[in-house]
Amino acid sequence: MSAVLSCPKCGSPMERVVRLAGHADRCTRCGGLWFEMMEHEHLKDAAAAIDTGDAQVGQEYNRIDRISCPSCPASPLIRMVDPQQPHIWFESCKRCYGRFYDAGEFRDFAEHTFAEFFRDLDAPARE
Repeated sequence: MSAVLSCPKCGSPMERVVRLAGHADRCTRCGGLWFEMMEHEHLKDAAAAIDTGDAQVGQEYNRIDRISCPSCPASPLIRMVDPQQPHIWFESCKRCYGRFYDAGEFRDFAEHTFAEFFRDLDAPARE
């Protein structure tokens, strides 16, 4: 059994969410999600069941982006923008290639709609 991870945004414990296609770790407080390398791709179909956090809370925590990897704490996470959906900002580890999505971001990532395509043409730059 692996150790319980701490949320890189709020420091709360994360709970393991297991599905047939893989697993993620979800923060018990802010609802943020940690995915090991490529797990986010395997779990897209289960996004609604995995990403149960409040998207408004996620937007507030999205402002915190200078954080360390929950799996390799000595590694800072790199701020990233999804190339297909530039309104989605997430953090990724350059060592283990894990990803952190704030509450609501993974549901949004999994549902790329035609309307979002036009919205993304005017997405703000990430500073």
